[in-house]
Amino acid sequence: MTDLESLRRLLLERSVKRGSFVLASGRKSSFYIDCRLATMSSEGMVLIGRMGWDAIRRAGWRPTAVGGLTLGADPVAYAVAAASFGSDRPVDAFTVRKEAKDHGTGRLIEGNLRPGDAVVVVEDVITTGDSARRAVAAVEQAGGTVLGVLAVVDREEGGKDSLEAGGRQVVTLATVSGLGLKDAT
Repeated sequence: MTDLESLRRLLLERSVKRGSFVLASGRKSSFYIDCRLATMSSEGMVLIGRMGWDAIRRAGWRPTAVGGLTLGADPVAYAVAAASFGSDRPVDAFTVRKEAKDHGTGRLIEGNLRPGDAVVVVEDVITTGDSARRAVAAVEQAGGTVLGVLAVVDREEGGKDSLEAGGRQVVTLATVSGLGLKDAT
């Protein structure tokens, strides 16, 4: 079984829920993809790390770090960073908080992001692209340069197209059509 086949199987077994759901975008859907159930599993970490790191290299991106909006992006970033270890260009990870801390350093971004760093923003599921846009804005405000966006799943609801129309290259590991999912609502 290929890594892509294994990832599809894992997503379908662990992450896809059927029913009636309201997504973060406000849209209704007959399925929900709780990607964290796959991305936080040992098998998912290995698959997503390996596939994500390979996708970054195939895209020609040369980041120093990967990260995105907490919580969905966190295990993706950590898996990719771990998979890069031992390569000729290992990357570190960072997390973008939903809000800056109101104590301590007051940081919006935690981890390994310095001004001038070239990064890849990661996402678990792209629907509208809003989470990725928020992460991109935070990275750029912190002085980083965003090379592109890597997502585990594209719901194929316009988010990838919207990000690309805004000048961002987007690479996805899986799509809802590739998972055989079709919205019935």
